[in-house]
Amino acid sequence: MKRLPIPEDVTGEEIDKDVRQELQSLPKTLADDVARNLVMVARLIDEDPEGAYGYSRVALRLASRVAAVREAAGFAAYANQKYSEALAEFRAARRMTGTVDLWPLMADCERGLGRPEKALDMAGAPEVHKLDKAGQVEMRLVAAGARRDMGQVDAAIVTLQSPELASNSVQPWTARLRYAYADALLAAGRRGEAREWFAKAVEADKDGSTDASDRLAELDGVEFVDALDEDEGENETEGSGDGQAPAGSDSDEGDKE
Repeated sequence: MKRLPIPEDVTGEEIDKDVRQELQSLPKTLADDVARNLVMVARLIDEDPEGAYGYSRVALRLASRVAAVREAAGFAAYANQKYSEALAEFRAARRMTGTVDLWPLMADCERGLGRPEKALDMAGAPEVHKLDKAGQVEMRLVAAGARRDMGQVDAAIVTLQSPELASNSVQPWTARLRYAYADALLAAGRRGEAREWFAKAVEADKDGSTDASDRLAELDGVEFVDALDEDEGENETEGSGDGQAPAGSDSDEGDKE
């Protein structure tokens, strides 16, 4: 596999201190090379997952025995919906570290592979009790998604009902948990309750990690008007009497869990 171009401003020092420590088992030049590729994975994974995947494969070829590299390769594969590959990399990283942090992601890979029953089995495994609070919430989200994969919407709703959902404090997972609950309620035909929980998701979603505001607007029947279309409409109707621009179609990004 060819090396991929890396911007000069990427030094490799940007990576997490723990990862840098892991790479110390490698010769310095190799460690720096791997680190720079890992930085590119982190930099691109949200906006250009395919590009991130390419850099992860380079890092994997250079240092497949480093757990952080296997984990990064897993995340990049996961971002590209390569669930079988992601699962293999997450399992390898877990064997190397002995930690359970990746357990929810591994379960979600099972969902991606069309095995929701396996994901539910993992949700009930002893490993879940070793997860931190964020990991346990993530596992709950995966389990609810698995229930919905199996057509068990009411069971998904019950799965999401938890102290974390009822809490008024806003945590990093709050918006996604409320969103998943609202979406499940809507799927069950409980429109009024769904609207309430989409509104609660909006309150918690400070960084726009969900499209809760769009979903709420849809339920309220709000129509979005494109500013350019509005200007064109005004020009076309000028002097005709009503001067009203045509409204754009409702924004619909589809259901997400």
